[in-house]
Amino acid sequence: MEHRENIATDPDRRYRKGRGTVSNAVGRFEPQTREVFDDGWDAVEEELPKLRTELGIDSAKTIIARNKSPDIPFDRSISPYRGCEHGCVYCFARPTHAYYGLSAGLDFETKLFHKPDAASLLRKELSKPGYKPAVMALGTNTDPYQPVDRTVGLTREILQVLADFNHPLSIVTKSANVLRDIDILAPMAERGLASVYLSVTTLDPHLANKLEPRASTPSKRLKAIKTLSEAGIPTGAMTAPIIPAITDWEIERLIEAAAEHGADRAGYVLLRLPLEIKSLVEEWLETHAPDKKERVLSLVRQTRKGKAYDSTWGKRLTGEGPYAEMIRNRFRLACKKHGLNRETFSHDTLQFAVPGRAEQLALL
Repeated sequence: MEHRENIATDPDRRYRKGRGTVSNAVGRFEPQTREVFDDGWDAVEEELPKLRTELGIDSAKTIIARNKSPDIPFDRSISPYRGCEHGCVYCFARPTHAYYGLSAGLDFETKLFHKPDAASLLRKELSKPGYKPAVMALGTNTDPYQPVDRTVGLTREILQVLADFNHPLSIVTKSANVLRDIDILAPMAERGLASVYLSVTTLDPHLANKLEPRASTPSKRLKAIKTLSEAGIPTGAMTAPIIPAITDWEIERLIEAAAEHGADRAGYVLLRLPLEIKSLVEEWLETHAPDKKERVLSLVRQTRKGKAYDSTWGKRLTGEGPYAEMIRNRFRLACKKHGLNRETFSHDTLQFAVPGRAEQLALL
């Protein structure tokens, strides 16, 4: 069933300061959809009420997510939160909110779910007989250091469990709040157990405020790289995503800035537009960069076999074709110039031990 909404009275179709998307379309699995239309009456321009973040409970029975994707360098990850308050308009995790009957738009960044039993679930799963350790990835779906974690603190609880088990981990975040846990990460890094990546999409704070409204500013992320590196923690930079015609010109500047702040490695992802992300990015472009919209979408299609997205393994993250190859070469040459990615950091899996198990075996 289709329900038509009046664009003149629909507040979700106007930009809200501090939020990434400008709409809240119904989730793709819902039986009803909404179609925005203009009834000819002029909307009264008034300040929209602030959308407050709501935090619900995700009663998960397990905490470790597994994957077998051959183009992803880890096979397990932890996401203490569903949804992300950072509001990055391009976030590939947005479509997962449809499984909750919610929108990939504003709902994704305002209606969050947390897993209060995350630490105890993790301790239980790591203690299972036969568990074999490998790098545990945090921040691969939603950001473990999004603003709500400042009060909830789930990420620190998870890190403490991993530290207790000497379990290797890798973090990707857009938040300088990762420095809060440097007292856990530094000793782990000294034992070859921890690494961190800060995702820096642009050096322009005004653009970042529109793309990633509640993430740390670019300068704070760079300072976090410096602080982590000085603490002896292997630290890298992710330019993810590179947005054609919007941020692609910054590749060399981003790599140079990351290297100057102590990063020793870097990676990138080219913008991808699966499912609802396509329409959300189109709306963002109409709102913030209307003159570049068609150019951006054209370049994306050039890297995805003429489509908005191509899910082929090995190609979905960086695309293919002349434009994608140019981006790949520029990124590689910039890293080479500034000494990044010279060495591969290997996390140590041999130190893993279930706390107390050795003592128990000694008594037998």
